[in-house]
Amino acid sequence: MPGPVNSTLAFYDRSTMQMGSIRREAERLQEQLSTGSKLSRSSDNPVAASRLRQLGRMDKLAAIDSANAARANDSLSLAGSSLQLVADDIVRARELALWAANASSSPQERYSIGQELAQMRLGILATANARDSSGNALFGGAATGDAYALDGNGDATYVGTAAAGELSLGDGQSVSRGVTGPSFLDFQAGGQNTDLLAYLRQLSDTLLDPTVDDAMAKEVARGAAKDLDGSLDSVVRTQTVIGARLAWVETVQGRQETKAQVRTAESGEIGGIDFAETIAELQQMMTVLEASQAGFSRLASLSLFNSI
Repeated sequence: MPGPVNSTLAFYDRSTMQMGSIRREAERLQEQLSTGSKLSRSSDNPVAASRLRQLGRMDKLAAIDSANAARANDSLSLAGSSLQLVADDIVRARELALWAANASSSPQERYSIGQELAQMRLGILATANARDSSGNALFGGAATGDAYALDGNGDATYVGTAAAGELSLGDGQSVSRGVTGPSFLDFQAGGQNTDLLAYLRQLSDTLLDPTVDDAMAKEVARGAAKDLDGSLDSVVRTQTVIGARLAWVETVQGRQETKAQVRTAESGEIGGIDFAETIAELQQMMTVLEASQAGFSRLASLSLFNSI
């Protein structure tokens, strides 16, 4: 038969092992609460760990696509707002042209109208040279500088690229981040191709020129009121394009958000923890550990060691 000393040592060993096991389990639960994950090591569940890594890579790639979509949304929204400013200016320019063409308008009124049109042209030029959130030309295509530049004569020339840059939205989808200046500033006047900046300069110069007789100035203004309708149509068509692209980007963003929620839910199911359940389990484990320690202390005090 085992002696009393051996029995006591076995008791101590069993108790120590039992409390050590409980303590390790409590530490595991505490680690899960601190990390929010029930997988401390890949070896805990290799298949689940592999899927979590895959979901993590998908999240990183999706973050790039989401950033591109947000950038496209910002650029297109800014382009839409800028186009509305140009449209408003064209409407005002048409009103001024009708005023200048009116039989009752005086040379002094014509001169004031010419001045306002000249200032309006500079305002439209500034709008055409607007920058996006990254500081690139909003209407310059893939150019980094201004979309339009003034030459030595003060004439505006498009210096951007032929097409706007494309942004990847993931899953093989992409969208043009904007439009080029000529796509909305170019139009036909009297059967000739022109652009709004050149047209407004010609119109304002005519109205400001004191050598142009009143009848000729009124005739030019009357034709301008009609031509500017074509310019407004060009801007409206571009606004429609921008609106369609913006709606598409918003649809893609909705899909991206849905996919992100699905990945988050799957990650939670695979490696996540139920905090309330884990806290309750930890509290129960700590209670068991405290009870085990108390029981060990009481039993140890009854050991035969005390009788030797």
